Amino acid sequence: MIARAFTWIASLVAVAVLATGADAFAGPAPHTTIMISIDGFRASYLDRGVTPNLTALAADGVRSALRPSFPSVTFPNHFTLITGLYPDHHGIVDNHFEDHVLGRVWDASDVKGASDPVWWKGGVSIWTTAMAQGVTPAVQFWPAWPIGPKPELFAEFNPKTSMAAEAANMLSWLDLPPDRRPRLILGYFYPVDHAGHQFGPASPDTMRTIAEADAAIGNLVEGLKARGVYDDTNIIIVADHGMAETSKDRAVPLDDYIDLQSIRVITSGPLAGLEPSPGAGTRVAAALLGRRGHMTCWRKSAMPARFHYGTNPRIPPILCLADVGWTIGTKAGLARGVERGSHGYDPDAPEMAAVFVAHGPNFRRAMAWPKFDNVDIYPMLAAIVGVRPEPNDGRLSEVAGMLK
Repeated sequence: MIARAFTWIASLVAVAVLATGADAFAGPAPHTTIMISIDGFRASYLDRGVTPNLTALAADGVRSALRPSFPSVTFPNHFTLITGLYPDHHGIVDNHFEDHVLGRVWDASDVKGASDPVWWKGGVSIWTTAMAQGVTPAVQFWPAWPIGPKPELFAEFNPKTSMAAEAANMLSWLDLPPDRRPRLILGYFYPVDHAGHQFGPASPDTMRTIAEADAAIGNLVEGLKARGVYDDTNIIIVADHGMAETSKDRAVPLDDYIDLQSIRVITSGPLAGLEPSPGAGTRVAAALLGRRGHMTCWRKSAMPARFHYGTNPRIPPILCLADVGWTIGTKAGLARGVERGSHGYDPDAPEMAAVFVAHGPNFRRAMAWPKFDNVDIYPMLAAIVGVRPEPNDGRLSEVAGMLK
């Protein structure tokens, strides 16, 4: 963890090294960069035969896969992508968590409460940094709220907006006068994740939604070509996590292992966060810690180092991680139903790998790149946009070879 933590100086050095080569890239560059996150877009979805536009971009650019940060859920990873910080460091530690200092609960479904800047003080978004350094950003639907002033070009999330309409709006920003035109555009597509949860990652409904996302990317490409700026635009497609098939038949009832009076269940699902009741710590530890059926439980302080997770006070004292495809909960909660697809599992699981496709003037051509950690997106994005990054956990050296 120490080796990767807060390495912005190394990132700047790597930029300087890149700029000295024969095939040099040096920022700031005049190119526009568009990064779109397709929520829940598993890396292997590119192999399903329904993504001709993304497949074409990958074939002519760079294709890889992102290892999500732990836990592999939406809001922690979207904040990681724009800060380069692990959730343990930026403080959005799950889609639902408690802060005992604030005496409040954060829940992604509570848009008003979750928007309070007090929750987001652990990281600085790349668009905030860009604005401070004179680079114009534009943000559409990104599921992490900015700290400080919003960019002038900022579209609030609206689940009723089609992905095609989102692409059209991003293109409209490129039609603005040069003094208002953004150099960095961040966009977010929601429906693929929703379909994966509702129907499962292999269902025809999910494939249709993936095809719709791909068509929206195709519209974006055609719009860039029509404006004559395609060759000068970096397009980066990412996701926050993948998706695994789940079932009510693969459930881990906590009641089978511990008296529920002994614990308070803070989160459940692929990852369960638990707090022992007063005086029950020893009993809970004896009943849960270690391998238990289709889950493994740890004290937060003993989480495997590769998860980079367990020091933040917002993380519950005990964490139980299900095997891929399994769901942890109480019997009463599980009886209410289990989704057909889910995420939040071990980031190393193939099902959790998120898509990465990059194409444009700052990227090499026809390159397959090994899977890498999503914290490395931030220093790469800062380098190609031409801003000095904030302290972060990413390493530009991990991805420098895909850049020109």
